[in-house]
Amino acid sequence: MISLRIETPEQMAELGATIAGQLRAGDLVTLNGELGAGKTTLTRGLGEALGVRGAVTSPTFVLARTHPRVDGAPLVHVDAYRLSSAIELDDLDIDFAASVVVVEWGEGLLDGITDEWLQLDIVRPVGGTVTDDGVEAREITVTGHGARWADLAWLER
Repeated sequence: MISLRIETPEQMAELGATIAGQLRAGDLVTLNGELGAGKTTLTRGLGEALGVRGAVTSPTFVLARTHPRVDGAPLVHVDAYRLSSAIELDDLDIDFAASVVVVEWGEGLLDGITDEWLQLDIVRPVGGTVTDDGVEAREITVTGHGARWADLAWLER
């Protein structure tokens, strides 16, 4: 487990790009945190680094959005806020093995889906310092599950 402090939306996007450098088909990343925590900003940075076609936007109303890439596995971006179980996530009929999948609000929804995933828990501290631009820092805990994500040394900066 690694703890990170992210000061700006740009740093959140950079974290997404750093994570993208480690991803391959079959990888699953979960992002947990309240509304406005930066989950989609992180995914946008990840998608840009992967070279997806088109803009990465929140899939809130469609549940899952597939972003094709010119070269490589597509990025599937899921908003699981309205899902209540792993069965409902599985019912989205995502090809997990052939895609890079990012699931917002994915905590507790991976039972039977995979044994290996990268989990990011994003917290906006209550009473945190706000910059002149109105930006609050985020505290992120990154946890690797399974052998694929046992070593997170690549994330330490």
